[in-house]
Amino acid sequence: MTSLLAVVLVPLLAVVAPIVAAAVGRVAKVPLVVFEILLGLIVGPSLLGWVPESDFTSLLANFGLAMLFFMAGNEIDFAAIRGRPLARAGLGWLISLALGLVIGIVLAPSIEAGVFIGIALTSTALGTIMPMLRDAGEMSTPFGRAVTAVGAVGEFGPLVAISLFLSGRSPLVAALVLVGFALVAGLGIWLASRGPNTRLHAIVTATLHTSGQFAVRLVLLIVAALVCLSIALGLDMLLGAFAAGILYRVLLSGASKPDMEFIESKLEAVAFGFLVPVFFIYTGVTFDLTSLITQPNALLLLPVFFVLLLVVRGLPGLLAAPVGASRNDRAAVALFSATGLPIIVAVTDIGLDQGILQPGTASALVGAGMLSVLVFPLVALGRRRRSLNGQRRSPDESVHVPVEG
Repeated sequence: MTSLLAVVLVPLLAVVAPIVAAAVGRVAKVPLVVFEILLGLIVGPSLLGWVPESDFTSLLANFGLAMLFFMAGNEIDFAAIRGRPLARAGLGWLISLALGLVIGIVLAPSIEAGVFIGIALTSTALGTIMPMLRDAGEMSTPFGRAVTAVGAVGEFGPLVAISLFLSGRSPLVAALVLVGFALVAGLGIWLASRGPNTRLHAIVTATLHTSGQFAVRLVLLIVAALVCLSIALGLDMLLGAFAAGILYRVLLSGASKPDMEFIESKLEAVAFGFLVPVFFIYTGVTFDLTSLITQPNALLLLPVFFVLLLVVRGLPGLLAAPVGASRNDRAAVALFSATGLPIIVAVTDIGLDQGILQPGTASALVGAGMLSVLVFPLVALGRRRRSLNGQRRSPDESVHVPVEG
């Protein structure tokens, strides 16, 4: 009976979350993902106990996380951020990695646990940031390109670090496997970019309004193939999902703008209307509030990790700030850089599965990630508006992405 109740409650919470977000939005703009997590926490085992952990919901949640990273990879315009923004963002992330590992090892009871903490602190939630930038009309500005570059590196870099250091292999073997995956994914992207793919585009266009829905089916195939490849190679599945987004963007790069907008709307419906909310609601359901409260020092670690996200990830992100950026813009770049959650969830799950991270430490890290998503983007947008003297830009006219985690 409990499992049947969960089947109804999860989609119910997915419907309730945007209603609550819209009501609260009259006072303050809070990311939708915050409400999804909080509602999941309320009905989960930590509080009401109406929705238990289950293999079926966990599978859907993992697919939701994969689709979140697919959408992030699909949305990045590498041509717009190449050069200084991407190079400076990359340097900033390497500094974050060094700081995170040192601080993590100092804080943790073991070197292994310190590596997990350090990598978690280097992430940036690109899937949360990009919709906010788009709605604020910042995607094509130097400020928006800088934040996008930081987010892209802050999402891709930790995935590489997970594959190298948390796979259970020696770093040399892990690096060789990672290179093998990169060659396969790179070959696919190169082949996709060689021609206009007119036949593919013709099939996509012909099935846009039919039951064929070739574009959506192709997405699911690409995501499944690269996710399964990454898992088979012992890499993190999110690396495959991220690469799938880049590959799909290249495949459809020659399609007409109206077709692309229509396809994107369908992908958003599948991702943000179904799978991604399940991931964030299930994150709340599985959040171990009991361990956070009862384990010694766990509750104290939450504000420590919250501050460390800003120190480890935010401050190095300043390197990517546009030339001549104001103090407010620099502060906004740092705050956006320090916004992290999905990769923190992924890293802590691995740490718990391997028995390296304590439940209280994992909960403190995830809790800090939740707070970062709630606080940092709101303050960052406020600082950016101050830099613009209170002026508001019109939302970008390009493909709209809903405000989601």
